Parts: sequence; structure tokens; C-alpha cells
Amino acid sequence: MERSLRAARVATYVYFVLCGTLMGAWVVHIPAIETRVGISHASLGGLLVLLGLGAFGGMQAAGRLTDRLGTRTVVPASGALCAASLVLPGLAPNPWTLAGALLVFGFTNGCLDVSMNAHAVHVEKAYGRPVMSGFHATFSVGGVIAALAAAAAAAAGLGPAATLAVLGAFGTATALLTAQSLLPGTTPPAEADDEYTETPAPAAKSGVRRQIRIFALLALMVMLGEGAANDWSALHLKDVLGAPASTAAFAYGTYATAMTTGRLLADRIVTRYGSMAVLRYGAATAAVGININALTPWVWAAFAGWALFGLGLSGCVPQLLSAAGHADPAAAGANVSRVAGLGYLGMLAGPAVIGWLTHLTALNHAFLLLTLMCAATAASSGILRTATTATDRTPAPAGSTH
Repeated sequence: MERSLRAARVATYVYFVLCGTLMGAWVVHIPAIETRVGISHASLGGLLVLLGLGAFGGMQAAGRLTDRLGTRTVVPASGALCAASLVLPGLAPNPWTLAGALLVFGFTNGCLDVSMNAHAVHVEKAYGRPVMSGFHATFSVGGVIAALAAAAAAAAGLGPAATLAVLGAFGTATALLTAQSLLPGTTPPAEADDEYTETPAPAAKSGVRRQIRIFALLALMVMLGEGAANDWSALHLKDVLGAPASTAAFAYGTYATAMTTGRLLADRIVTRYGSMAVLRYGAATAAVGININALTPWVWAAFAGWALFGLGLSGCVPQLLSAAGHADPAAAGANVSRVAGLGYLGMLAGPAVIGWLTHLTALNHAFLLLTLMCAATAASSGILRTATTATDRTPAPAGSTH
């Protein structure tokens, strides 16, 4: 059993890396595809909205399918379809076909995102200890793989379509071959502690639904901050603090490195202090970091602010997704999809919200909205105290009763 559980954990890592690689492969080819199709930045922005809408739809569909068919069916199918659809943007000859390609790719990517997170919840249940943040850390590894693959393909003279086709074929094979290591069914093995497999009684269903709504709202606020950091961190140093472009580019790198590091460490911190502490103090740390960026006139302090922001946010979303999945094992997929879906909308909205606020105030002062959201998240972290999770408990010794 230990061997099969370890294999399931490794397989989950593979799917997270795969998801990050596929999305990263599209991102690094955006400039080339934009030029080939002949569209403006404004038109591209509209097309990216379709990618986001497709992802949101895929998340909602995959949540229900995962609960009905099981993660062992939906995860590899979603992975294979996402990998196969990767080539579509590279083949699109005009804006209309590119729009359709991004809608399909976004949908399949959303399916993979939710189904692999649902399986991660089941793996975490079977382990009886936090492992969710580690999975999310490996998503970033996929982005690095995509960048390296794109650089190697360009050096070999391959165009975007050929590169995406090769990566898509490799991803399809990986998704299908890894499927055999996934946990059977949608629940942990029977040997797992009964404490982790309880389904809430009907009277508790309304409480679970309330928890999921709160988790989703908190995910939206946290991921709105993530989206804002993605698009505005470098511009903050360049336009507000007057840093040269070469220096400003390191702002996002500092944020991303801190976030990845935090996710690699978060599971150990959750094991010792609990998921509520990670959400509370993580969000509070992020609030301090982004508040520094809202007020500081110094470049070195801005780097520290972005590092604190990334480190603080790093463990928040994994804890919310984990809590959503554990709240009701029979509806883990649907609950994860609701939290992930609203959070994803927050990530898409983040850059636009900050951009709109710049019409009213300076960019750095617009970051104060993120300070308020992080503070609100920290203040609401007590919701995890009453959530039905496996991550804040350790399995009882064999033969013990609860």
C-alpha cells in the first residue's frame, strides 16, 4: 500500500508539472503567434479573456465529472486533451480560429487544473498529512521546462506550431502513461483512516456550502493579488520608482521565486502549526509586503516588498483548495472547482482592477486595495478552524478509536 500511495503522489507531481509546462508553452509563444496572426496587443487581450472563460467553464465541468467518474478517469483524459489542444493556437491562421483555439485550450486546461487538484486532495487524505503546497510548487517547474524547451526549439529552427506539436505529443503520452499510478476511484484506499473518509451528514451540508462560498471568496481575493503581481510588479519599479528596465524585470522574478520557495516549505509549516496559521500569517505577511510597495520610494525596499508578498501568498490558495476538497469527500471535485474557478476569475481580474484604479490614483497607491484584501483574508482565516480537513490532524495509531 505504501508503494502504491507513493506512486500516486509522484503521479500527481507529474500532472502538476505537465499542467505548468503546457500553459508555459503557450505563454512563451504568445509574441510569435501574435505576430503571425497579425493582431494588436488590444486584440490579444480580448482573446486572452476567451482563454480565461474557457478555463472557468472547464473547471466547473471537471468538478462534476470528477465526482461522478473518478479522478483516475478524468485526470488523464483532461491531461491528454489539454496536451493535444496545445497545438491549436500554433496552427490558427487568423484571429477567429485563434479565438476558438484558445477557448478549447482554456477549457481543457481548466479540466486538468481542477481534476488534478481533486486527486491531490485524495492523496493528501490517504497520507493524513499536508502535501498540497508541494504539488503547487511543482507547477512552477513546468513553466521553467516550457521556457527551456522553447529556447532549444528556437535554436533548432522549429517554429511555434512544430514546437507546440512536439510538446503536445509528449504531454499526451505522459498523461496517459502516468494514469496507472493514480489512486483508484475518487476516495482514498480503504486502509486510510476513517476520520478522513467521513461524509458530512445531511444536516451539515448547508454548513459545508457556506464554508465553500467563503473559501471561494478568499481565493478570489488572494488570486486577485497574484494576478496583479504578474502584470504590475515590473511596471511598478520602472514607472513609479524609476528603475531601469533591466532592474525592473527582476521584480516579478523576486516575487515568483519567493512564492515557489514558500510553497516548498508550506507543507512542513502546516504540519506543525496548522492550515489556519498558514492562511492567517501568510496573508498578513503579504499585506505587509504589498503595503511596503504602496508607500516606499526605494527600489531595494520594493524588492523586499515583492518578496514578502510572494512568500505570504504562497501557501494561501493550496490551503483553501485542500480545505474545500476535504469538506465533503463525496463532492470534492465540485467543491474544488468552485473555489478554483472563482479564484481564477480573481487572477484574471487583478491586472484589470489595478489598471482601472490607476485612472484615479498612482499605481503604487492602487496597491492599497491589495493590502485591504490580504488583511481581510487574514481576519477571515478562522474559517479553517471549523473546516473538515485532514491536514491539521495526524492519523491515529493502528487499533485506536476516535
